[in-house]
Amino acid sequence: MMIKEIDFDNRCTTEVDEIVYEYVRNAADATFKGFDFEVGYYVSVSFVDADEIKQLNNDYRGVDKVTDVLSFPMEEVDGRGVDLLGDVIICVSRAKEQAIEFGHSTEREITYLTVHSFLHLLGYDHEEDEDKSEMRLLEKEIMADLKIFKNEKAD
Repeated sequence: MMIKEIDFDNRCTTEVDEIVYEYVRNAADATFKGFDFEVGYYVSVSFVDADEIKQLNNDYRGVDKVTDVLSFPMEEVDGRGVDLLGDVIICVSRAKEQAIEFGHSTEREITYLTVHSFLHLLGYDHEEDEDKSEMRLLEKEIMADLKIFKNEKAD
């Protein structure tokens, strides 16, 4: 049996609904299904406020501004043989702002940010044009598998 562990940590001052956890679980299933984990995977997903993600962005990337999501890949294996993929930190308020800005649902935005971050944990990036194209294609395929598309208003 495949081990699928997602450790949630809500550090937001506003409550994160259970449905948000479900978005992340669904994104994990869709993103990781195409990858071969011998025993399973573990990821940590934290929900934070704008002040905290701004501080983390500054501390780890030298960028002194609020961002929507940060990914910290680990690339380790625990004693059980489970792949420790890393940590994802999502700024819920920024995700909600972007959903409004882009004209789609909060579900779509949080799911997309999660898929995007999980791909970073798997080693994908978007620094070079070729890598960016590959990552964007994967994101689109995964979002289509989830049946979540741009500009969906269903919140």
